[in-house]
Amino acid sequence: MRSICAVVAFLASTVSPSLSVDARIDRFVRAEMERQHVPGVAVAVITAAGVAKLQGYGYANVEDMVPVTADTIFQSGSLGKQFTAAAVMLQVESGKLALSDSLTKFFPDAPASWQPITIRHLLTHTSGIPDYADGTFDYRKDYTEDELARFAYDLPLEFAPGARWSYSNTGYLLLGVVVHKVSGRFYGDVLADAVFRPIGMKTTRVISESDIVPHRAAGYRLEGTELKNQEWVSPSLNTTADGALYFSARDLVAWDAAVRAQRVLSAASWREVLTPARLNSGKTYPYGFGWSLDERGGKPLHQHGGAWQGFKTHYARFLGRDLSIVVLANLRQADPQRFADGIAAVVDPALAVPPLRPIDDRDPRITARMTQLVERARERALAPADFAYRQHGFFPAVAERIADDLRASGPLQDQTLLDRRELGDDRVSLYELRFAQRTMWLRLALAPDDRVAAFQLMRSRPE
Repeated sequence: MRSICAVVAFLASTVSPSLSVDARIDRFVRAEMERQHVPGVAVAVITAAGVAKLQGYGYANVEDMVPVTADTIFQSGSLGKQFTAAAVMLQVESGKLALSDSLTKFFPDAPASWQPITIRHLLTHTSGIPDYADGTFDYRKDYTEDELARFAYDLPLEFAPGARWSYSNTGYLLLGVVVHKVSGRFYGDVLADAVFRPIGMKTTRVISESDIVPHRAAGYRLEGTELKNQEWVSPSLNTTADGALYFSARDLVAWDAAVRAQRVLSAASWREVLTPARLNSGKTYPYGFGWSLDERGGKPLHQHGGAWQGFKTHYARFLGRDLSIVVLANLRQADPQRFADGIAAVVDPALAVPPLRPIDDRDPRITARMTQLVERARERALAPADFAYRQHGFFPAVAERIADDLRASGPLQDQTLLDRRELGDDRVSLYELRFAQRTMWLRLALAPDDRVAAFQLMRSRPE
């Protein structure tokens, strides 16, 4: 599979230097759509000078051959978390809640283990409340807010609040309930009045399957090589605050303008939103309130993606270049971040994702631990005691799937270290593993006590 760097290099070698940046973006997007088999994509590129590109490609609905435009409505997925965070901060600014408030203030029937969990913990995914999207949730059932809260009560905490970072849709679902409790209004109505209308997001709204929504795209998934419609979920689960919005690329241009000007929220609130989470250890994790706080070429990169019901989304702000890129796609298997990274590299080659290359292994103890864990995983000997915290859903399903993959791959013959970095309290390593039958990649995170914080085995090379 070609990396983004390889694709951009290929395009650069085959495109006349006289072609404009706009034309080169078109060429890249169409090539990437064909490679990923994506029916439709909407793209926005914004610079300090204004909107450089706002365009649709392919089809919003393949049955009726309706083309994607700048006004085509996509589902947000978790990109909607930025707006939920804004709704929460509006309640903070109005004095209706504080970031330090315990969840038990709003959920008095919650288990005692929730008492140390604060609003800030939910916003930063450091609460320890597991992600409900682990295969045990009934997506066909309609739930009330109270029922969703009670479902969350029954999920054992994965770790002590603030001890580490672990992505939790459950946490943002609960934030929507909190906004409703303190404001007396559905979180979507709060956003409509205080965010969407004031900044000109004219078509953004909470998902509704019953309403007539002009320019609504269809979501798709691939089964092998065959395109299928998205799977159905209950209407109530399409309204929760973890990412259930409709919006268009044009709407996100308006959101980008508000983010650049720091509208909607106060300057103090924006500082909170864009500050990395601080763990109990004192280390920071590069996630704010609905924003991943990364770097590219030594400069800040603020971004987030989303995935839901046959839609994938990505919004990236390359602050050093004053460049924002929006990519909305209507295929579950799409990788919109690849589009965004490739477009960024076309606009400015200095923003290209550095290619993965072998690096020196300065701590061979970690590699020795890695090989031990791989063999334990192959023998189905991994146990919760090997892990630094309870990983909801890893045992038995994920562990069994990893064991099957490893057994089918044959003996481990060699490994190459491709990346190693600190992330929060963890040491995160990426290995290329060459087995007798295939090559796979392993992202392994070890806690300070050498127990496992993450064990992700991949069949395709990560970007």
